[in-house]
Amino acid sequence: MKDYEVIAFDIDGTLYPSWRLNIVVLPYFLSHLPFFLRLNAVRKTMRQSAPSPDFFEYQARLLAEKQRCTPAEAKEQIQTLIYDGLKPYFEKIKTFKYVEETFQKLKAAGYRIALLSDFPPEQKGSLWGLIPYCELMMGTEEIGALKPSKYPFGILAMKLKVTPDKILYVGNSKKYDVIGARNAGLKTAYLQPLWKRLLHIPCHEADISFGSYRQFQKLVLQ
Repeated sequence: MKDYEVIAFDIDGTLYPSWRLNIVVLPYFLSHLPFFLRLNAVRKTMRQSAPSPDFFEYQARLLAEKQRCTPAEAKEQIQTLIYDGLKPYFEKIKTFKYVEETFQKLKAAGYRIALLSDFPPEQKGSLWGLIPYCELMMGTEEIGALKPSKYPFGILAMKLKVTPDKILYVGNSKKYDVIGARNAGLKTAYLQPLWKRLLHIPCHEADISFGSYRQFQKLVLQ
């Protein structure tokens, strides 16, 4: 496990608690409920699709069928309600405790740090002050395939000029983060939700499981 050179992180639900975002975004979500449900169905379909060189066009075409509008109108709705509309809400939430401290210590220990998320990292603004620690930040959409596709993980390794086994990928989703990264040859670290920790439910698919970022530091740095 100490052979990795890069530690890459998912963002949503991994750097901050999902429940914090869910609380502040709930009124906005409910006011556009049909749209969000339809887009969620579209993205489930896209998670099972091959990489697309025109991801955003493909996403718009699928949504247009459900919204009964033109692809151009669907694309504008996604831009307005998702990419732009959700931006302000990320300013209202905080990361998990000790996230920045963890990034500082990883950097000081000589690890390269990267971010790979299913939504654009720039949507999170300053990313809670973490950008200076990151060598690379990528959204899977711009790559052309959502997790758990192996493709974005492979592109991540290629951009960093390392073999996949030199990357430890950290995420909160067993299905998308852990299994997706493992299938691409990366090492994996799983941020366990509280209920799984209380019930002592392990994630056998991950190389590392942790419940807090202080625990993650101990596992990686000691």
